[in-house]
Amino acid sequence: MWRYLWRSIDRFSLQYFKYIINELRDIRVVDEYNREVVVDLLQSVVEIVTYGDRHDPSIFECFMEYQVLAEFVRTLKISRNSRIEAPLLQYLSIMIQNLNSEHAIYYCFSNEYINNIITHQYDFDGGDLMPYYISFLRAVSCKLNRDTLCLLVKVQQDVVVSFPLYSEALKFSHHGEKMIQIAVRAISLNIYNVSDDMVCQFLTTPPASEYFSYLVSSLREKCLHLDDLVHVTKETCTSDRKKELIVETDKIVDDLYYFNDILSIGNSRLSRLVTDNLLTLFVFPILLQILHLTDDNEKHLSPLTSLYLVSRLLQVIDGTEMVNSVGRIILYPNIVCIASYSGPDSDRAENIKRNCSVDQLLEYVSSTSEFFCRVYENIPSERAGLLSYIYSDNQSLLLASLFLLLVLAESADLDYLLASVIGLPPTKVGMHNTMADTDLVSLVVGESILLKHMPQIFNALLNILASQPPLPLQWHTGWILRNLLVIQEKKLTHQDFDLFITSFDQSRERLWKELDGSWFDYIPETLQKEWRSCQTENMDIRNVWAKWRFLVLIASVLCHAVVLEESSHSKDPLFTLDHYFKQDMPNGHSDSFIAWQRMVDAVKVFVLHLQLRSLIFEGCSPESTTINLTTEDGFPANVGTELPLGSGIPCKISFSKAEMRDVHLLPVSKGISGKLLLVEKHPHRDLGVVIAVEPLAGLNPKLDEIHPTWLHLRLREFDPRYGAVKTRGQHSRSSNRAVEGRWTLGFLNTKTCEAARSVIARESSKQRSSVERLITSLLGNSSNNQHY
Repeated sequence: MWRYLWRSIDRFSLQYFKYIINELRDIRVVDEYNREVVVDLLQSVVEIVTYGDRHDPSIFECFMEYQVLAEFVRTLKISRNSRIEAPLLQYLSIMIQNLNSEHAIYYCFSNEYINNIITHQYDFDGGDLMPYYISFLRAVSCKLNRDTLCLLVKVQQDVVVSFPLYSEALKFSHHGEKMIQIAVRAISLNIYNVSDDMVCQFLTTPPASEYFSYLVSSLREKCLHLDDLVHVTKETCTSDRKKELIVETDKIVDDLYYFNDILSIGNSRLSRLVTDNLLTLFVFPILLQILHLTDDNEKHLSPLTSLYLVSRLLQVIDGTEMVNSVGRIILYPNIVCIASYSGPDSDRAENIKRNCSVDQLLEYVSSTSEFFCRVYENIPSERAGLLSYIYSDNQSLLLASLFLLLVLAESADLDYLLASVIGLPPTKVGMHNTMADTDLVSLVVGESILLKHMPQIFNALLNILASQPPLPLQWHTGWILRNLLVIQEKKLTHQDFDLFITSFDQSRERLWKELDGSWFDYIPETLQKEWRSCQTENMDIRNVWAKWRFLVLIASVLCHAVVLEESSHSKDPLFTLDHYFKQDMPNGHSDSFIAWQRMVDAVKVFVLHLQLRSLIFEGCSPESTTINLTTEDGFPANVGTELPLGSGIPCKISFSKAEMRDVHLLPVSKGISGKLLLVEKHPHRDLGVVIAVEPLAGLNPKLDEIHPTWLHLRLREFDPRYGAVKTRGQHSRSSNRAVEGRWTLGFLNTKTCEAARSVIARESSKQRSSVERLITSLLGNSSNNQHY
């Protein structure tokens, strides 16, 4: 009998579910005294309903019969400062996310239950309620489809007059917390994806449509802030300032991707509204600023920032209309110039303007833009528009304008005639044109930007390389030079050859000097790695954007790996903005890190010149060429390895103030491998046990000036395998920076100390000679031996 009375209750039974519902119905007020009880009841309801949706239909029938969602709404209304809202929204979110039955979802969205919960007056000041509320809205939006969408809107005379889910979510679109912004955008995209004609009309009609103009205006404000960061004085161009620059560009790119996501949905009415707002409030004003066609009384972006933004826009937002709208305006001065060569009133001139659709576009700009613009009736100079920046003495403007041209040229949606204005040969335009169009293209190409001005462009880029600018600038200049050579297939002048030879020899000499540095042992490996990276097939930037941005602050310091063959649409144009920013090292950087960075920079610059040399002198990229600089590790000894003491030199070392150890010093080298071993005598065998291993390169052994029996060895703190300062096994707990970066060994007498220094220097020299022999085939030949 007692066993029967105390048997366990089935928590997922219909009977227990009814009991929980009745308990919840008996609650008349929710306050701090019964809050926990109510939370437990809500949790039980959600758990049982989720179980019943999958295993027991009778439970959900009971859920509907007892109108449990109405009890959730009532619980919100009877709460008195009980903070019940957060757990209630959390459990509702969990329930909605886990409902699989379409019937269950349809019921939950009906009868205004969800709308009542959405529009409840919450107090978001303080506390953590907002994330739960946004999570609830997102859970609801994820279950939307064409059938359930109509349950969440209010309709009068076949017109949607209210959509609480959308309207309430957009109230948080300007929230400062990134996760909230992401969630709101996800909610809006979920809604756009399932919107029917009535809902779409609501979204694209004021006041709901004002959201899109707000987005564009907010984007423009971010661009103005970015422009302020770009033009800070050189004294304030610190690494912190650069981090701020990167954060601000991230915000802008995120906004552009959001616009592209909306356009990718394919809703014609929504796409038209977004495109009009982007073109009118953002794109056209920037383009007109680039062409100097704006009212001087307005606040404008600088040309450098404008060029960056247009390049980013074309990289992110797909579509024929956007690409060709940008192309027609940015190339307008050149189109007018080309048309004028055929006579201003000739049929050819009118044909060029008609095919480029310039008149219609400028009419659209002048009728919709709030910015003052004036059309060039007469081009005062051939060097108008982008050419004014290409011929600028400002290297950043030169690179930014050429980068924009390359992005335009590589756009698959670019009109063939606009591509010809840039300078793509007819064979590369990729269009099957009529004979008349072919004649027109030939005329345009003959006066195109790249074809007509390429000698001056090549000369300007080669002058940048020969001036030995910082590594990032050399890399990006080389990338642009390579792409222009591939596009135009033009030969350089004798003067250009001389400039390149000068630059090549400078890069070779810089790498030679690194053989005397503290990282010469890594030169072969780095050379091989960088050679491969130049030929690595580029990844789609959309797939790696989040990960890359997470690492960019470190990567911008540790390396500037740039794939020379990458597409302009996946190359980050940030390099055009950060030219003046100092390449400061991370906090806590060491001398070994600086030396490492210097060596890597020298290798990268040399590999860049090797790639360009092949393209310039041989007319092709060295795609099939490989560099094999690997050799076998000559002495694979690690901590714990047992080996004979042999010629080891006895000495003492202290890894901490409380410990002095007797060890044997054993420097060994074979091929390009070299190690310094500290070996401790085995207590029971006639062998030694390795207790510490350091590379020979960079030890720089020096006798102490006061104590001639002491030998100081400098250790490389930075470990390139991990991009961080090394920890040294059992001794990593020491907080003494000098101990981590230096060993001081004590010897029996001065003669033994000097002998130890000599043997370290000798083995290190042998290792260096092996490295030198290995890379001589690459470094030994000057470009002066090339014929042109």
